[in-house]
Amino acid sequence: MRLMLTVTRDIVDKIVAHARADHPDEACGVVAGPLGSDRPERYVPMENAERSPTFYRFDSLEQLKVWREMDDRDEEPVVIYHSHTATEAYPSRTDISYASEPNAHYVLVSTREEDDAEFRSYRIVEGVVTEEEVQIVDVYEAG
Repeated sequence: MRLMLTVTRDIVDKIVAHARADHPDEACGVVAGPLGSDRPERYVPMENAERSPTFYRFDSLEQLKVWREMDDRDEEPVVIYHSHTATEAYPSRTDISYASEPNAHYVLVSTREEDDAEFRSYRIVEGVVTEEEVQIVDVYEAG
C-alpha cells in the first residue's frame, strides 16, 4: 500500500497561511472529512493553547467542541496539522507521543524560511513515523 495524502490547493494554502499568520508561534488545526473517505474537506483552524514557538497543544474545550462537531457531521479528522517555526517539517518526539489518531495524516509545515513553506505529511501509528507523498490537486475527482 502506497501512503499518500491527496489534498486540494485551497486547503494547502489555508494551512500555510495559518502557519505564517501565527509565526513565530506554532499553528495547529484539523481538516475534517467524511468518515472512511480519506478526503480532507473541511478546514478547521484551532488555537495553540501553548502560544509557543516550540510546542503546540489543542485547547481541550475547543478540541472537544470540534470533535463533537465532526461526530455530528459523520466526519473524522483526516488531517491534523501544525507548524514548526525554526526546524524542518518532521515530527518531534513530543509530536509522536501525542499522535493518537491512527487513521489521520499528520501534516507539518515549516515556516523557518520566509519565502518557502515546507509542507510534508506523515502517518504516525504506535510511535512509528512514515513519511508519505503529498498530491496537491485543484479539485477532488468524483467518487
